[in-house]
Amino acid sequence: MNDIIRIEEEKDYFEVENLIREAFWNVYHPGCNEHLIAHKLRKSSEFIQELDLVIERNGEIVGSIMYSYVTLHKDSGETKKFIGFGPVAIRPDCQGQGLGKNLILHSMKMAEQLSHEAVFITGSSKHYHKLGFESASKYGIYLDENRDGEFTFFMVKPLVHGALKDMEGILKFDESFEPSNEETEEFDKDFPEKIKEKRPGQLSH
Repeated sequence: MNDIIRIEEEKDYFEVENLIREAFWNVYHPGCNEHLIAHKLRKSSEFIQELDLVIERNGEIVGSIMYSYVTLHKDSGETKKFIGFGPVAIRPDCQGQGLGKNLILHSMKMAEQLSHEAVFITGSSKHYHKLGFESASKYGIYLDENRDGEFTFFMVKPLVHGALKDMEGILKFDESFEPSNEETEEFDKDFPEKIKEKRPGQLSH
């Protein structure tokens, strides 16, 4: 198999959005909105084109990762820009083969070369701790004012030693990550029909 990681091109957009939809459908909620997040993110000023990557296998796109700027609102009153990735998706029939790990590690190496200092994500600690991510709360960084607990789903990986020293505060992701249900329903009409299902383990119904 011949796997190639490259920058996403405009001609790839719908194919990638459909891949993301297939990867996330009924995983965290009935249906999904990650394909719309990707669509909106590309139009955002916080989107990082240089880190918008796909992985091809034998000429077919089988994976995708996107990065955007995130803003840390420090307790001191200052703000600081870092980066985060997501959505990251692997086509369902290609999952479990290490493609996601390869794509993430490759993209973070690129981010390091572009002088980015730290990468923030939300996701499963079971998967991401193996890649060097740790709870952001270790550095006094949270997603909202609730600071009671570790919040293992919100993680960070410093790319530069000392990058998170004295960085306590609240991190905000781009508003693209919060599409409305109405937006999602309308956007989904452009894709093949799929059944929404309630499944055990989903975050909500």
